[in-house]
Amino acid sequence: MAADDDATAPAELDSGTRGEEEEEAAAKPLLSPPSAPAASTAAPAAQESPEELDRRYAPYARRDAYGPMGRGPLGAVETARLAVAAVLLLPLRVLAAVLVLLAYYVVCRVCTLGVEEEREGGEGDGYARLQGWRRDAVVRCGRALARAMLFVFGFYRIREHHRRVAHAEDEDLGKSGYLGRPGAIVSNHVSHLDILYHMSSSLPSFVAKRSVARLPLVGLISKCMGCIFVQRESKASDFKGVSGAVTERIQRAHRQKDSPMMLLFPEGTTTNGDYLLPFKTGAFLAKAPVRPVILRYPYKRFSPAWDSMDGARHVLLLLCQFVNYLEVVHLPVYYPSEQEKDDPKLYASNVRKLMAVEGNLILSDLGLADKRVYHAALNGLFCQS
Repeated sequence: MAADDDATAPAELDSGTRGEEEEEAAAKPLLSPPSAPAASTAAPAAQESPEELDRRYAPYARRDAYGPMGRGPLGAVETARLAVAAVLLLPLRVLAAVLVLLAYYVVCRVCTLGVEEEREGGEGDGYARLQGWRRDAVVRCGRALARAMLFVFGFYRIREHHRRVAHAEDEDLGKSGYLGRPGAIVSNHVSHLDILYHMSSSLPSFVAKRSVARLPLVGLISKCMGCIFVQRESKASDFKGVSGAVTERIQRAHRQKDSPMMLLFPEGTTTNGDYLLPFKTGAFLAKAPVRPVILRYPYKRFSPAWDSMDGARHVLLLLCQFVNYLEVVHLPVYYPSEQEKDDPKLYASNVRKLMAVEGNLILSDLGLADKRVYHAALNGLFCQS
């Protein structure tokens, strides 16, 4: 259901955040993007060594045993371990994953019998307005089976921390009673596994490519989750409609307890998990409170971060890893001030700074265009070797 930069993040919904004027003392220094435009730096970047590229595009660099793009040289022990897992572990995990997916598809099919799919504003609500036992079954089974899928993938234990910001604890408790629930979950984006975790935690809706709605099994599941489907090649006017649909859905979740919250990755693409990119403003236009969540994937040999590796190779190596690790930090609900409500860029910037400080993440000014340059340069190096 997830893809690196287009399946889950509404990166094109709005412009990015404005330049940072001040950084909090606890935050780490910003990494500046290359001085020249991305297109003009592609050729010089291809002439740099892998080490130089990793320093220049640090948020996307892999530092695990498998190296850049998962194509680094492996030692004899790691090669043997990978071969054993590919023979014994991989088939079992693939079979178990398919069974879990089929089980949730059956639940969604039963819960939508006799229910007409909603198609408002051209984008479609899917089955986001399911009520009663139908909605309860979709949520309960979805959360349980998403956790089962993570278990199949080797995430046997997930460490979760519900953190209280020192100056916000009393404020959060005092406001929560009369300012309503958060309308959106705002998370850093590290891997396609991010969505699975959030499904197991709260089963929110998210933004996906329109083609996802037509996929076997996954299409119906995403509709039951109330996903907003977008066409990546849409015109600017269509994106305004998508932005409005996201804003309306966030406001609805803020007002109505039974409405699914939106899950948004405001960075617009994935990193290696150590950095936080500039935030888009799509999650903050609704002026509703948000719930910041920070995901980290500690690793010993293979990093589950989806940064510079193609999807098939990433899934293969992930399933051949005997144990995977995930740590989650839940921050208090962030209630925007009147100034932040009037300025979505300020709202996005302040939430980003808070997440960077609380998650010990490095702020970076790099973006999706820089990531594409980095990938193109790595591909050029591997083609030459």
